[in-house]
Amino acid sequence: MYDFKSNDLYKQLSKAIFLAAGVVILLFLIYKMISVVLLLVFAFVLAVAINGPVTNLEKKNIKRGLATTIVFVLILLSFISIAIFVGPKVNNQISVLVSNLPSYATQASTTVSSWFSNYPELQKEIKLDPTKFSSLLPSIPKTLMQVGSLSLSILAQILVVIVFISMVAYMVTSPRPLFELYLLSFPPAKRDKATVAFTRISFMIRGWMKSILIGGVINAVAATIFINIMGVPGAFVWGALAFFTEFIPRIGFFIKAIPPILIALAVSGTTAVWVTVFYLASDELMADFIMPKVRSNTMKIHPVSILFAVMAMGVAFGFIGLLLATPLTGIIKAFYEVFWVNKFEDDKLMNLRIQNMMYPNGIPSKKIVNETD
Repeated sequence: MYDFKSNDLYKQLSKAIFLAAGVVILLFLIYKMISVVLLLVFAFVLAVAINGPVTNLEKKNIKRGLATTIVFVLILLSFISIAIFVGPKVNNQISVLVSNLPSYATQASTTVSSWFSNYPELQKEIKLDPTKFSSLLPSIPKTLMQVGSLSLSILAQILVVIVFISMVAYMVTSPRPLFELYLLSFPPAKRDKATVAFTRISFMIRGWMKSILIGGVINAVAATIFINIMGVPGAFVWGALAFFTEFIPRIGFFIKAIPPILIALAVSGTTAVWVTVFYLASDELMADFIMPKVRSNTMKIHPVSILFAVMAMGVAFGFIGLLLATPLTGIIKAFYEVFWVNKFEDDKLMNLRIQNMMYPNGIPSKKIVNETD
C-alpha cells in the first residue's frame, strides 16, 4: 500500500532543504557583493535626491530626459567651478602641510610638553624627537603603496565611477520600471501603503540632502574664515574638510576638528585653545539650533536613531556605511510608520503613559497634560 504521509513528508523536507540552500547561497552572494549592493543603495539615495529638481523642470513642460541632462550638467558645472576657484588653493595648502609636517609635529609636541614643566619625566615622554619623527616618514609612502596595492587600479576606479553615474542617471531618467518592480514586491493589498512609504522616503532623502548642503556650506565658510584669521596653516583645507564631514553626523566633528587643532598647536597653545573653542561652539550651534530647524520639517528623526545607525553602519561597512546611515534610517522609519505604527488606532492616553514612564515617582504639576492631548 502506498504511504501518502511518507511521500508528503519527503516533499516537505525537500522543499525545506532547497529553501535553506537558496537562502544560504543568496546570503553568500550578498556578502561577496556587499560593496556593490551599498553602491546601489547610494545610487538610489542620490537618484531620489536628484529626482526633486528634475520633476520641477518637468512641470515646466521640459521632457524628463532633457530635464535630467540639465540637472546633471548643473551639478558638473558646480564641481568644476569649485575645482577651479578652490582646488588650486586647497592643493597648494596640502603640499605645504605635508612638506612642513615634521616641523609642525615637533613644534606641537614642544608646546604641549611646555605645559608639564613641573613634571620632567612626563615632559620627556611627550616631547617629540625630530630625528625619530623623520625616520618614520619613509614608512608612510610604503604604507600608502601597500594600501594602494589592495585597491582597484586607477582605470578600474574610473570605470566604477562612470558606471555609478550612469546608474544614477538611468534611475532618474527612466524610473517607471523600477517603481513597478518596487510595487510588485508587495501584495496588491499593501501597495497603497508601499506608495505612501516611498513618498515619505523621497521627502526625507531630499530633506537630508538639502540640510547637508546648507550645513556643509555654513561650516566650510565659518571654518575657513576663522582659521585664516587665527593664522593656522591650511585654512582652505580645513574648510573643505568641514564641508564633507557634514555628511557624517556627530562623528564628523572629530574628523574635521582634530587635525586643525593639532596644527594650531604648532602655532601656539593659545591659538590651539581658541581653535578648539571655535569648533566646540560652532558644532553646538549647528547641532542644537541651526540644523534642527533645517531638518525639523523634513526627516523628523530622533538623534539616538541616527547615532545608532551611524555606529552600526560604520562598524559593519566602514566609510560608505557612515554616508548611508542617515538616509537608511529615514527609509526604515518610513516603512516602520506606514506598515507597523498605522496598524494601531490612535492612543488618546499616549502622552499620559509617556509621562508616567518619565516620572515614575509622580508627575510634576506643571507637566500634567490633558489625557486627550
